Amino acid sequence: MLQKYEVLKEIHNHYLVAVIRGKNTEEAIEIAKQAYEGGIHSLEITFSTPGAEAVISELSRSSYSDMIIGAGTVLDAETARIAIMSGAKYIVSPHFDQQIAFMCNRYAVPYMPGCGSVTDVMSALSVGVDVVKLFPGSLLGPSFIKDVKGPIPHAEFMPSGGVNINNLEQWKKNGAFAVGIGSALTKGVTNGDYCSVQKVAREFIEKLNSLMEEYR
Repeated sequence: MLQKYEVLKEIHNHYLVAVIRGKNTEEAIEIAKQAYEGGIHSLEITFSTPGAEAVISELSRSSYSDMIIGAGTVLDAETARIAIMSGAKYIVSPHFDQQIAFMCNRYAVPYMPGCGSVTDVMSALSVGVDVVKLFPGSLLGPSFIKDVKGPIPHAEFMPSGGVNINNLEQWKKNGAFAVGIGSALTKGVTNGDYCSVQKVAREFIEKLNSLMEEYR
């Protein structure tokens, strides 16, 4: 199987993607490690974090061999290439950008662009996007996936923004390929203590496991 689809398969199987934003590289690395220790293996390091490429590089070279490190908040093709060269296995943006898609295709790296309309979704699919980032998820809601999959059943979505432990079941039931979890992970962080990130990650994992049991 091509590298691109191996990565997508892993993201889908693990299902939860931690969206990591930090005030600096040290904070981002600590949040990422805590999320991983809590059971979330797919980590999206956003370029709203200063020195994001250094975070990606360090985590990619760490002993955590089963981490799936990606880059988020990628606004242009140049940043996408920097992320890929730093070790990012997938690229996520808040919008759809054809040039980012071309750059990712060049390196066989999955690109998940933010889309908020059917027109955006079709534009993304037309240039080889396999999974669309549904953004903002809090505004569009789980029903958007179900509605779009009616006429476009092959479209795959990863919602980001507004995903929490209480609506995880609804996103899964409506066919989300994976889900991005951001502020819900770090809401309990205080005074440089990141232990709460691991605790929340474990709660999400437990919730996901219980949902998987229901579907069996």
